[in-house]
Amino acid sequence: MNRTPAEDRAHWERTADRMLLAVRPYATDEHALIQLPGPPSRSGVRSDGLEGFARTFLLAGFRLAGAGGADPHDLAGWYAAGLAAGTDPENPERWPTFAECGQAKVEAASIALALHETRPWIWDRLDDRVRSRVLDWLAPMVGDQMPGNNWVWFQGVTEAFARTVGGRWSQQDLDRVIALTDGWYAGDGWYSDGLTGGERRNFDHYNGWAMHLYPLWFCRILGDEAPAGLLDRYRDRLRRFLADQRLLIGANGSPLVQGRSLTYRHAALASVWTGAFFDATPLAPGETRALAGRVLDHFTDHGAVDDRGLLTLGWHRPFRGVLQVYSGPGSPYWASKGFIGLALPPQHPVWTEELTPLAVEQADFTRTLTAPGWLVSGTASDGVVRVVNHGGDHADPARPHADDPCYARLAYSTHTAPETPGDPTASPGTQVDAGPLDNAVVLLDAAGRASHRRPATRISMEGATAVSRSRAHWPEDTGWDPFGGPDTRYTLGPWITVGSALRGTVEVRAVRVDGDPGAGHVLRIGGWALAVDPEAAPAPGPVDGGTARVDGVGGLVSVVVGAHRLPVASLVSGADSNALGAASATPVVESEGPVAHGTVHIALVHLGGAGPGALPQVTTRALDTTLFVDVTWPDGVRDTVRLSAPGPECLAEYGLWKDQHRA
Repeated sequence: MNRTPAEDRAHWERTADRMLLAVRPYATDEHALIQLPGPPSRSGVRSDGLEGFARTFLLAGFRLAGAGGADPHDLAGWYAAGLAAGTDPENPERWPTFAECGQAKVEAASIALALHETRPWIWDRLDDRVRSRVLDWLAPMVGDQMPGNNWVWFQGVTEAFARTVGGRWSQQDLDRVIALTDGWYAGDGWYSDGLTGGERRNFDHYNGWAMHLYPLWFCRILGDEAPAGLLDRYRDRLRRFLADQRLLIGANGSPLVQGRSLTYRHAALASVWTGAFFDATPLAPGETRALAGRVLDHFTDHGAVDDRGLLTLGWHRPFRGVLQVYSGPGSPYWASKGFIGLALPPQHPVWTEELTPLAVEQADFTRTLTAPGWLVSGTASDGVVRVVNHGGDHADPARPHADDPCYARLAYSTHTAPETPGDPTASPGTQVDAGPLDNAVVLLDAAGRASHRRPATRISMEGATAVSRSRAHWPEDTGWDPFGGPDTRYTLGPWITVGSALRGTVEVRAVRVDGDPGAGHVLRIGGWALAVDPEAAPAPGPVDGGTARVDGVGGLVSVVVGAHRLPVASLVSGADSNALGAASATPVVESEGPVAHGTVHIALVHLGGAGPGALPQVTTRALDTTLFVDVTWPDGVRDTVRLSAPGPECLAEYGLWKDQHRA
């Protein structure tokens, strides 16, 4: 990316225009529905058509606003026609009502935002009858008890817009949205996307592209009518979050491959641009544009747009393994939020100052993000950012779940994707039962089935170490989704306590298993899954020496060393199970025979642009019922991981697991 500031702006404008023009052939005659090719979502094709309209209209809104209404492609006229047809109850192209389809509430917020940003060129020029019909379509949002997550902001933004143009709104609704959001704030700029089981456990990209974006635009829409101090509160929280988010973008331009709705891709930039838009960012203008441009180019260069100019359902290539049941052909166009920067005028410093290096290019770093329960490591030599996850798993702590690979894994990065076999949009009971593999600590039963982790409980975070605990369980139905998967019978197993110390490219992963040793479980620890060349994929099966290594595409290397009581190493291959490539491989290590309960097992888990080099020295000791793992890193830095035995609180914590669900 060697463009001048002026060329950068022009590049973003051309990219937005290509995206907007590419969808037009798929619009209905009066433009109310954009019916893109691809498998429909569970909401149906009419809802998907509204989604295509609303999400591309949001992009058109940012494009028009930043251009001051200059409109060579008649975006205003084209979308105004769709507004007129979609809100006409007698028109065959009419939009579904909120009562007919809940997904319409999501799309209403994009329409409201776009109408606000384009008010002089669209809303103010609409026929009075059309304006009245738009407000009639939005009106049932008033008094609706929205789901307890980011959906409340679809109500907040929609009613805020309606309030400013003479439509229906409710102060009670707006007060509830603000209060709920404050209850989900976990500190340090991080929101949980609602509560699960009464706890803040839902940490993912929604923190940026929803929980920070909508509150600030809510204040912008209301202007002087916004509650006193609210804008400053939201600006302070976003500024703090961006201090962390800037660390979570790899030098390759990829955001973290973690969480749901990954097919929204560029939407990860929503909070970055919003910070610049509201003067709520610690990033220099040149870093903001550098980060945004790197992300845009990453997806453009890796096939996110097909030969028709359409965003596909996937991450790079089309890939159903990262989708959800609500994902439809129009869903990827929430990527429009990644173009908020176009709403800033060309003379804004983000469009005029020179680029600066990304955080991971400037120096190595290790951080502890307490709110989500993540350890973070970035290495300048390879540009990789790694997150070790001992926090949110999007799971009810009182109910066992099948593991969602995008939440339950112990680690995620900007250069790898979790193994996601099967199709998460399929009906319950139809998933491929491969079991948790990559970046997973599991027990294998007599049939070789891997245990599941969710829910996991954070035990401690100290310095560059973290510890969490879960109860091994084997669900009969291993179908998974972010919200827990099907209610199914399961077999309970021992407690698994996992501790991590992270520095540079290496995680020291220490495990103790507590419970009845009579079942004879084998302990398996998986490393990073890598996309590999299908023509030169490593042979699956055992490898000698207690160390397993995978050389992936792009020069990445994944290594797992069985450092203590894990002498059996092997490679596991994958086919069409990874978002980054059609072939993949994962290194794993295992105990030799049944795991020794109440003792420590240790693996060294490496991901980098080369082999691990010098490895840390690890020793163990015990004091009463606590096991200590002392780590001395090659540079002399020391960490200690404390693995305590499960106490009485574990029984209370899991006391709500229902007996009738146990196999």
